[in-house]
Amino acid sequence: MKALQLAEPHRLELIDLPEPGPPGPGEVLAGIRSVGICGTDISGYLGRMPFIECPRILGHELGVEVLATGEGVRNVRAGDRCSVEPYLSCGECHACRQGRTNCCESLQVLGVHCDGAMRERMILPAARLHPGNGLGFDQLALVETLAIGCHAVDRAVLQAGEDVLIIGAGPIGLTVLEFARLHPCAITVLELNEARREFVSRHHPGVRVVESLPDEPAAQVVFDATGHPASMARSLRLACFTGRIVYVGITKEPVLLDDPLFHRRELTLLASRNAVSADFPRIIRLINDGMADTRPWVTHRCGLDELPQLMADLVLPGSGVVKAVASL
Repeated sequence: MKALQLAEPHRLELIDLPEPGPPGPGEVLAGIRSVGICGTDISGYLGRMPFIECPRILGHELGVEVLATGEGVRNVRAGDRCSVEPYLSCGECHACRQGRTNCCESLQVLGVHCDGAMRERMILPAARLHPGNGLGFDQLALVETLAIGCHAVDRAVLQAGEDVLIIGAGPIGLTVLEFARLHPCAITVLELNEARREFVSRHHPGVRVVESLPDEPAAQVVFDATGHPASMARSLRLACFTGRIVYVGITKEPVLLDDPLFHRRELTLLASRNAVSADFPRIIRLINDGMADTRPWVTHRCGLDELPQLMADLVLPGSGVVKAVASL
């Protein structure tokens, strides 16, 4: 069975894996049909993702087909098309007991802490599969992407009439935008890249899109989706007095916090990590109802064999990528 492994930063190589055995109790054998390439994968490829150690099989944004089910599986059956919740939690730690499995103290994320889905078939826990038989595999693969923005917006608890600023219009910023726009708020997107600004303006004509902002309060709620430490530090200066800042992107570097400003404005700083199980069926319903549509996002496609070259191209300036998807 073919798989693609990140052997070391900047080097993806095709390897052979043994076929998975039959699924055990509570498990399914899944055929991997689509894998979304996200910022985490690209950061891992560049050697900048703190949680990825090489060698690692990447891939956590998945559209799969159920090939076989193990004993006791009731939520899916053979032939089902599913999105996969790639967060493997223990169910017993403090966070899990609160229902916040996205912050499990021993969390294993497919393709990050453990080997993921850039392979033809794999065994998965049935409880982590969410059926979406009316959707295409690419749409199902991008449900997890949308879940990141869904959880981040839930963390902010947006109120009607609030001004919202989203910094960064890459895939994660776009997911935040998808869920922020479901609230009656005025939204501004700050993005340096001209092509990304044009993309947002074309698909979200009611959203204000800007290349720059002065260092002064701009919004009650600020989402930083850049993963850039300087931008994350600056986001505090863009938040209004009593405002809220949500860090959606992640960086390996320390982020400088201007404490006098932080205290003077009595800001609230929030982190947003992954998503929770309930987000996945909600998002599948939103896609089915036409309230969310990721199809325009997919600008690059390839097969598993072509992904090493595509990944090398994606990290180059001017690649024009919004979202890439590998089909197996």
